[in-house]
Amino acid sequence: MVRKLKFHEQKLLKQVDFLNWKVTDHNQHELRVLRCYRLQPLEDYTCYNQLSSAVRELARRLRDLPERDPFCIRASATLLDKLYASGLVPTRGSLELCDLITALSFCRSRPLTVLLKLRVAQHLQAPVAFVDQGHLRVGSDVVTDPAFLVMRSMEDFVTWVDSSKIKQQVLEYEERDDFDLEV
Repeated sequence: MVRKLKFHEQKLLKQVDFLNWKVTDHNQHELRVLRCYRLQPLEDYTCYNQLSSAVRELARRLRDLPERDPFCIRASATLLDKLYASGLVPTRGSLELCDLITALSFCRSRPLTVLLKLRVAQHLQAPVAFVDQGHLRVGSDVVTDPAFLVMRSMEDFVTWVDSSKIKQQVLEYEERDDFDLEV
């Protein structure tokens, strides 16, 4: 004999469809990426997924065109140049590299991971604070949005803002001489 379900149990059962239940592992991967790259709004991750699938679809359509077609050659060269300049592919080799683009490729172009790559910080918690508080600039623009994508050509121009206390501490530390510290 089965007992009668309570009201809140009935309400919960209406929300879940056990007949068409699909077990997917995407949620764990998504949560791991959100946690690892400190993606605050979930919309950034879904946007990166949509962009990466659009790039893969475009590359697939370009591969389906005849190889000698002048439009295909020009469009694939332009696509690879833009993807290389944005730091999403390692080389301008071929359109097969476009299949490797995922949401992680976009996450690696964020200023947080660029700061880790430049060894400005040891873990992702410090760059989050740097960007949120406005201590970072890329070129001449102050970056306060962690979703900003740093292009490959701009990675060399990631520096501290002139009025930043962190920059003043770094300069003060570099001015000290080892001889002065021993005395």
